[in-house]
Amino acid sequence: MSDAIKHECGVAFIRLRKPLSYYREKYGTYWYGITKLQFLMTKQLNRGQDGAGLGVVKLDPAYGDRYLARKRSATKTALSDIFEGLAEAFEEIPKEFRDDEAYLKKYFPYAGELLLGHLRYGTYGGNSIENIHPFLRQNNWMARNLMLAGNYNVTNTEELFNQLIELGQQPKEKSDNVLMLEKIGHFIDEENQRLFGIFKAQGYTNLEITEKIKEEISLVNILKRSFKSVDGGYNMIGLLGHGDAFVMRDPAGIRPSHYYIDDEVVVVASERAAIQTAFNLYPEQIQELGPGNALIVKKSGNVEEVNIIEPVERKSCSFERIYFSRGNDQEIYAERKELGRLLAQPVMNMLGNDLVNTVFSYVPNTAATSFYGLIDGIHEIRRKLQAEALATVDIANDPERVKEILSWRPRREKILVKDVKMRTFITNDNEREDLVGHVYDITYGVVKSWEDTLVIMDDSVVRGTTLRTSILKILDRLEPKRIILVSSAPQIRYPDCYGIDMSKLGDFAAFRAAVELLNERGMESVMQATYEKAKQELEKHASEQMNVVKDIYAPFTDEEIASKIAEMVRPKGMRAQFDILFQSVDQLHVACPNDLGDWYFTGDFPTPGGTQVANRAFVYYMEGRKERAY
Repeated sequence: MSDAIKHECGVAFIRLRKPLSYYREKYGTYWYGITKLQFLMTKQLNRGQDGAGLGVVKLDPAYGDRYLARKRSATKTALSDIFEGLAEAFEEIPKEFRDDEAYLKKYFPYAGELLLGHLRYGTYGGNSIENIHPFLRQNNWMARNLMLAGNYNVTNTEELFNQLIELGQQPKEKSDNVLMLEKIGHFIDEENQRLFGIFKAQGYTNLEITEKIKEEISLVNILKRSFKSVDGGYNMIGLLGHGDAFVMRDPAGIRPSHYYIDDEVVVVASERAAIQTAFNLYPEQIQELGPGNALIVKKSGNVEEVNIIEPVERKSCSFERIYFSRGNDQEIYAERKELGRLLAQPVMNMLGNDLVNTVFSYVPNTAATSFYGLIDGIHEIRRKLQAEALATVDIANDPERVKEILSWRPRREKILVKDVKMRTFITNDNEREDLVGHVYDITYGVVKSWEDTLVIMDDSVVRGTTLRTSILKILDRLEPKRIILVSSAPQIRYPDCYGIDMSKLGDFAAFRAAVELLNERGMESVMQATYEKAKQELEKHASEQMNVVKDIYAPFTDEEIASKIAEMVRPKGMRAQFDILFQSVDQLHVACPNDLGDWYFTGDFPTPGGTQVANRAFVYYMEGRKERAY
């Protein structure tokens, strides 16, 4: 993705099912869990580099002993800061006690059995320490404490805020972090109170009731009430102070969640490959948490997956497959290759099957897998073309023609290499763009000047800014006759509101292209009419709204919009012919058949809140408001 975008976030959770001494005896360290958590977080660092947090819950502490611990960092080196901090804290323990389990459990804050990690990309709310997960809701009753972290965005925060007010609360802000913490916390309190009443009536003492509540508290009841009216995408993990834990996934399966269980550990992470690598597992040993389901981990160590919300049509985020998730997952790797392979024929059509005068490459590095698939597809077509050509040749009497046909092959080259991030005091835009242009090194001598076409694979085109300000200028220095940018993703047309930082319509190259086409063709009235309709839709409840922003794109074909995008991102003075080829939505679904969430391409949102966000984003665009629409 030449235009980098962010998304929230990555999570990791480990529940040790044995005493710490078990891991000391088997693996030689009390820090087996902490070490594995660090592995899980490191392998998901792609999901968040603006901050990180770690939380620990200890089981069965003595009265007065600390049983909750948290460490967070909002620096650019947050992950290393956290674990270096843990190492420094351990070094402060007297040497004679470093191998004493009882001492560590009592005095070292991070010697616990429930371990929670979070990696954050700050799409909203800034990167101050207050915005870093996990969040804590503390109470003197163990079973009322809640530690919460997740990969989530909630679209109906206003509705949730009003619900909490009706319950008698006064939330300190309207962020989804605070609202979810307080909403779940409220029903934890109610569940505690319900059980207290039952056990009190049975004659138990208050101290006995406290222990009974720890055993009997129902996370299923709590979660069913807490998530009843939540609209959004989420993979949310909560730890209760006494040792119960839950992982909750949205009913459309928008955000990813995977887990592994054996007799030693329960492990949860956003990405399957992270678990597979950290624990040296086969992919089939790792489960995907079902949409609308919760993984319930009791203080006893018992685990079950329970349905909390009736699942809706599965709309797992396809951008996870195209770009966000690490590509070493075997399914994601295969899907990205297929995304590239499916573009081979459209590319060859644009080239007129000319492989002799074409060079293939990719940018950025994350597009490499799709590029390999593209080349595989080109080879398939090349072999067919060779067979057809050879069938027309007198092989015995025209060996030179045979030799020429057999030499046809795609020319693969490493054209662009990202060198370093360059910082500058220069504020002049032209000079800054020139400097940014040198972030990439280019390979000279592999493109025949004014003869070759350069085909470049990219993950997707969001804003097109980096293409216009640097990449196309750099490629043009190689003097190709033509440049074709091939996007393994379809055109991004609508905002995301489930965790990806794509919230403003005016940022999208496809949207700007459609607006430009409307203006050029004297159809400006479509904009005003859509604005009026969007305002009318916003007067309805979210569940009744239609996405009227589709009207902006309706008059044009995909090819017309692609052509206009190419025209708009083409830098001034560029000499080569320039075209953009986008993946089709239909072919995206062929490549990623199990992850059909495509709302940013089609406008077909999986929840009512998404449709509402699209309409609101258009109103904000028309009114010149720069804020995000949720």
